[in-house]
Amino acid sequence: MSLKVEPLDLQKADISGSKWQEVRAEELDIDNVSLAKTKINNVNMSEMSLNDVNMSGLGIQHANFSHAVIDQVHLFGTEFHNVVLPMEGEGNFNPEGKYKPVSFHNCNLSNGQLRNCDLSNVEITDCDITGLKINGILIAELIKNK
Repeated sequence: MSLKVEPLDLQKADISGSKWQEVRAEELDIDNVSLAKTKINNVNMSEMSLNDVNMSGLGIQHANFSHAVIDQVHLFGTEFHNVVLPMEGEGNFNPEGKYKPVSFHNCNLSNGQLRNCDLSNVEITDCDITGLKINGILIAELIKNK
């Protein structure tokens, strides 16, 4: 694909309804812009930085979030479905199954729900487990009766 190289400096412009196809748009500086109702498909967003962003109602499907850092985020009402490790044949697949662990630090997950999840080898450290139940059993009672 041959590309026409043309840096654009758009200020106070309305480009609503525009369509970009087969466009190289690396190292953009986007500030104070509304991208509401924008559809983004088949896009490389590696090493992208998003700051002070409203993503309420956002839907993300078929995404690779490997090594992503999500910091100071409101997640109430957020749902995660079918979150998996890479499968054989996929780019990040490791045949030894050695992946950097998913971790939550200083997070309020109170009233959260985990259903039909693989929690093998999960470590919970220095956490408030008041009311924490596994299959209806209070964990604090199990620890106390140990």
